[in-house]
Amino acid sequence: MGSQLGGLMRLIGEALRDLAPIILVVAFFQLFVIQQPFPDLEKVLGGLVMVVLGLAFFIQGLEMGLFPIGEMMAGALARKGSLIALFAFAFFLGFGTTAAEPALTAIADKAAQVASGAGFIDDTAAARAAYAFNLRLTVALSVGLALVIGVLRILKGWPIHYLIISGYVAVVVLTLFAPPEIVGIAYDSGGVTTSTITVPLVTALGVGLAGNIRGRNLMTDGFGLIAFASLTPIVFVLLFGMLD
Repeated sequence: MGSQLGGLMRLIGEALRDLAPIILVVAFFQLFVIQQPFPDLEKVLGGLVMVVLGLAFFIQGLEMGLFPIGEMMAGALARKGSLIALFAFAFFLGFGTTAAEPALTAIADKAAQVASGAGFIDDTAAARAAYAFNLRLTVALSVGLALVIGVLRILKGWPIHYLIISGYVAVVVLTLFAPPEIVGIAYDSGGVTTSTITVPLVTALGVGLAGNIRGRNLMTDGFGLIAFASLTPIVFVLLFGMLD
């Protein structure tokens, strides 16, 4: 019991340490630049406590659950030797985690509101819902494909920089032809896909796969899937804007 309590206190201390720069910046600007007291200080402090505890429990959950299960499944599929099963797992992992990302839902809903307000789509609830759904579906499909490409790179041992450079060349070219109103959304879509749900499982997939393939290095081959997950949504959303 004592060791468990000590571990919990360590996690809380580390979470507080990680959040300390943000807390200090906000406090400094509120008290010395804006020169006003915090509104509802009790609620602010209560929220801060919940954030610290939530971050501590989240990190512990990653270490106990998401990382081990992701590595285990990737290793089991690699040892089984079924490429179809491995690619299917990678695709649906990327698709499912991205579709569940709260950040993607938020940006898709906001993009739909702005698009309807600007007259790019009908100003109706149905049109906004359809636009947001199609945007989320496009991004989720792109991340699924990104993980398939990333897994293929690990299997083949391809240098990652060639693929990344080619991807960003495609982004630059498509940006020249895409409607201006979709460009910002496309670039933001690349960022929101790499959030709290996607990153742990995708990282575990790459590390677990590289660790179970002979001749692969965990450092050079196990990482890099997140880069593909950030890049391909930009390409797909630009195409979405051109075809919509």
